[in-house]
Amino acid sequence: MPAARLLDLTRSLRRAGRMATGVDRVERAYLDHFVSDELPAFGLIRTVFGYVLLDRAGMIAFRERLSGTVNWGHASVLSRLPKGRDQALIRAESDIRRLAVARCLPLRLDRMLQTHLPSDFAYFNIGHSNLTERVLQSVKSASGSIDVMIHDVIPLEHPKYQRPGTTMPFRDKLQRVRSHADRIIYNSLDTCQRAEAMMQAWGPLPRGVVAHLGASAVVPMQAELPDGMPPAAPYFVVVGTIEPRKNHQFLLDIWQELGRDAPPLLICGSRGWNNEAVFDRLDALPADGPVKELPNLSDGALAALVAGSAGLLFPSHAEGFGLPPIEALQLGTRVLCNDLAVLQEIIGDHASFAPVFDQELWVKTIECWKNTPPNATKESVFVGPNWADHFKTVLRLR
Repeated sequence: MPAARLLDLTRSLRRAGRMATGVDRVERAYLDHFVSDELPAFGLIRTVFGYVLLDRAGMIAFRERLSGTVNWGHASVLSRLPKGRDQALIRAESDIRRLAVARCLPLRLDRMLQTHLPSDFAYFNIGHSNLTERVLQSVKSASGSIDVMIHDVIPLEHPKYQRPGTTMPFRDKLQRVRSHADRIIYNSLDTCQRAEAMMQAWGPLPRGVVAHLGASAVVPMQAELPDGMPPAAPYFVVVGTIEPRKNHQFLLDIWQELGRDAPPLLICGSRGWNNEAVFDRLDALPADGPVKELPNLSDGALAALVAGSAGLLFPSHAEGFGLPPIEALQLGTRVLCNDLAVLQEIIGDHASFAPVFDQELWVKTIECWKNTPPNATKESVFVGPNWADHFKTVLRLR
């Protein structure tokens, strides 16, 4: 067991003020677990000017601000110096400096870690952020070990779905992980196999461990739904950022084919990138049409819509894990999803699978479910993977 744990929280800082994505929620699950464990815990965050180190009290205070329990404080003069940055990030960065037990310029990172952490600490990077040569070498110089979670290798397998200019930096990041990590945590066997197939061409592989992510149950909150929701007629939902990989285009094509008899389709998620054709179609939707775009829903409101729907649709082209289908099944909602190996691994026969090249099968299933009351075929509640089992697997040798 290490003498202490150091959790990289850089991604959480950069996502301050935004709706949490799946990766954000995983990093926060690690934050929750580490601050509740008896082992000494620290947080490392990269800011625009250098690095900040939080002790357990600072991590708890940071978590309170991330969750909205405590508001972010005022923006400091230092944080306001770089121009053109989001106000939420400026206030968050100001707060973590005030909460810090130590701060340093980039060149002093190894010295800060050596001064404030015991030797033989374990550095955990869960969010794919801050995996730089400087950080990884500084951890090793301070006698720390390195654990990195790999969520997927989609940027290398499907570069057409990525933001411009992100594929090669991801490749470089993965190469650094292979070179420096003592252990890689994989969220699924499918991710493990895909990642190791790529990295083995670059040299010896770090030790790996597969641990399915936990799926925390969310309580549906009808009171948090926007006006006019949920629809009176049986409706379907799709959950996720509106970006090419999630394949909203496929569902819009189906709803166009269904025509006047189409049931309501609720698109729950914020707009992403490289998806102008879909954005144009969404902007052209009639106000009284069956397709509605609902961004920025609270977790409780989203759970209420999913729980009351005729089914969750998940035509994603690729996933590292796939939380929306798992969370829908935990609410007792039917799921129709693309036939992906990772989804077969995690949810098996609890969902209905149809490849996205078979649009006719999707249409037939949607037509059938439209006329069948929600949960009419439910035989048992799906019990998904949980965080207790995840951390038992990840930390048993840590």
